[in-house]
Amino acid sequence: MSEVFLKEFEFYGKSISFEFGRVAKQANAACLVRCEDTVVLVTATASKTPREGIDFFPLIVDVEEKMYAAGKIPGSFFKREGKPSDKAILIARLIDRPLRPCFPEGFRNDVQIVASPLSVDQINPFDVLALNGASAALHVSDIPFNGPVGAVRIGLINGSFVVNPTFQELEQSDLDLVVAGSREGILMVEAGSKEVPEEKILEALEFAQKPILELIEIQEEIASKIGKEKMEVVLDEIDSEIENRVIELTKEKILEAIRKTEKAEREEALNLIEEEMLSIVEPEVKKTGKEVVDASGNLIGYVFEPEQEKIRQAKLAYKKLIKKLMREMILNEGIRADGRKPDEIRPISIDVGILPRTHGSGLFTRGQTQVLTVCTLGTTSEEQIIDGLDVEESKRYMHHYNFPPFSTGEVSPLRGPRRREIGHGALAERALVPVIPDEKEFPYTIRLVSEVLESNGSTSMASVCGSTLALMDAGVPIKAPVAGIAMGLISEGDNYEVLTDILGMEDALGDMDFKVAGTQKGVTALQLDNKIGGLKMEVLKDALERARKARLFILSKMLEVIPEPRKELSPFAPRVITLKVDSSKIRDIIGPGGKTIHSIIDETGVQIDIQQDGTVYIFAKDELGGEKAKEIIENITKDVKVGEQYVGRVTRIASFGAFVEISPGKEGLIHISKIAPRRIENVEDVFKVGDRVLVEVTEIDALGRINLATVEYTEAMRKRGQTKG
Repeated sequence: MSEVFLKEFEFYGKSISFEFGRVAKQANAACLVRCEDTVVLVTATASKTPREGIDFFPLIVDVEEKMYAAGKIPGSFFKREGKPSDKAILIARLIDRPLRPCFPEGFRNDVQIVASPLSVDQINPFDVLALNGASAALHVSDIPFNGPVGAVRIGLINGSFVVNPTFQELEQSDLDLVVAGSREGILMVEAGSKEVPEEKILEALEFAQKPILELIEIQEEIASKIGKEKMEVVLDEIDSEIENRVIELTKEKILEAIRKTEKAEREEALNLIEEEMLSIVEPEVKKTGKEVVDASGNLIGYVFEPEQEKIRQAKLAYKKLIKKLMREMILNEGIRADGRKPDEIRPISIDVGILPRTHGSGLFTRGQTQVLTVCTLGTTSEEQIIDGLDVEESKRYMHHYNFPPFSTGEVSPLRGPRRREIGHGALAERALVPVIPDEKEFPYTIRLVSEVLESNGSTSMASVCGSTLALMDAGVPIKAPVAGIAMGLISEGDNYEVLTDILGMEDALGDMDFKVAGTQKGVTALQLDNKIGGLKMEVLKDALERARKARLFILSKMLEVIPEPRKELSPFAPRVITLKVDSSKIRDIIGPGGKTIHSIIDETGVQIDIQQDGTVYIFAKDELGGEKAKEIIENITKDVKVGEQYVGRVTRIASFGAFVEISPGKEGLIHISKIAPRRIENVEDVFKVGDRVLVEVTEIDALGRINLATVEYTEAMRKRGQTKG
């Protein structure tokens, strides 16, 4: 593509363009996709030859956020972008998930997609643009790709669906739904919603089909004009002799092992069968495979040395056979590996308040999946500051998800959150956003941390349940409890079975991972991935209905343990007193160089957050300190009026009188003549610095200076006036 090719089109009220051939010409393909003033460069590059000795497709997706795109300079010490932000990682996952199933099975060449937002108008989100640009680049390139893929965002504003809403429109929307699909059906769904009923979700998915097909047709038109011939590749295939030998050695044993209901017992049996098979197939080969994870942090395979090719193929054949037999058992008998029926939920156990010093805690166990979620309440100043390309600048509600290796009985170094953990945490966070109380109602920063203690499928949805329990245990007045469930799919042609509450094995060997979270009223979050090239609407309808029933069942179990948020906060959580002052008085509370506010904090032991609109939050460990700080602030912000009385503190003494602080930052002068109803020769004869004195405001002059008199003096003067009268 030596010449520049530009495809411009109107798309539901917006001008969009795909441009090829102007930049990044050494990549296999590069697409410059633009929507109004948002521009994203997406490149697709592949290695010339397959990577040897691996049993997975090595796809890498990176999103390179550069602050210049939004006219910003990074806020770090180095003033340079560092590791990818959580937002960049989530967008990379959004691109990866629908594209990965569209590459040929057995394709082992390294492929990298890099999405670089070059200009961001903070009106049009760039994530869906980047996904469409990635598909377009792959489709016109010489990289084997069974696309194209189209993706749209659907909003629901005032009861009407909107295609690719702006950030501003999304603030008014009840739904933020991203759908990616091929001509065969839906590939991926990512959504957050404000308790939208399942029927409306299905309508939105149906509504998305038309714009998705339009984007697919545009990409096909572009490829017909500038598309390259696809490269010749060697696909990784299992030798038929090895495969037949593995079947002969293991089939009957596998059929027995996969019916063991306990995960550990089942895995141990399958591992023993594999070891026995390998010892026969290649007795001298040592198993030295190196683990490899994908962009989401999931274990996807092993790297083997070239001389171990035979053992690698035997392992692949063994995995393939387990998958085949497990799927046949479900489709033909309606029985799952742990003995459950397709729509059956594993046993549930729930505990709250199990940690004595935390602000709230919930332990949610479903079968062999167990998550402990802990809630911490903080001051508004502890909210997360976001240094990114989006319009969002801060968050007062956060959810973090941790997946330690012991949760699956494995040994692995702890290296901080991986992409998978960031993605699962974001999904659980999104599920609870619609029920978090407004800051005015509950002026706290809220942090939830979900610790996965056991894992055997759907830990992210267990985190949703644990989060609800922890919030309610902490006394957070959530609008409604939220629960989550993961649905799976086993299909063969037109024959399929939807699975409720999937095991890890069913996730890995099945065709779909469909996570649904919501309240009794409706859905709050969705995440769908599938591996079969496109789901039909009847499958999604069936899955959503089964998920709704499962969610209501789980909610009933949760409400049996804790029916509503606790009325009282933990004694270890900060107390909040809220005041509203005139915004012009903020500087009086802060004082010169922060002197006044620091003196209040030192005296009372509270924390104070002041908003620009004049809202003052006082966070106190005890009620006494909070009330004292409130009284001081009220005195500071109260307008001083003639005739009012104060207990002040003498701050300075002059020959002509004493200066008295009547409230922090406010001083007045008692002239020597008004210290007492008798003559005073020296001020020092009556006052010294630090003395407390009861005074009355006698005058506020044109310059705002406050004149005072002792109450002893003013009362004496009144009596004299009455006597004269």
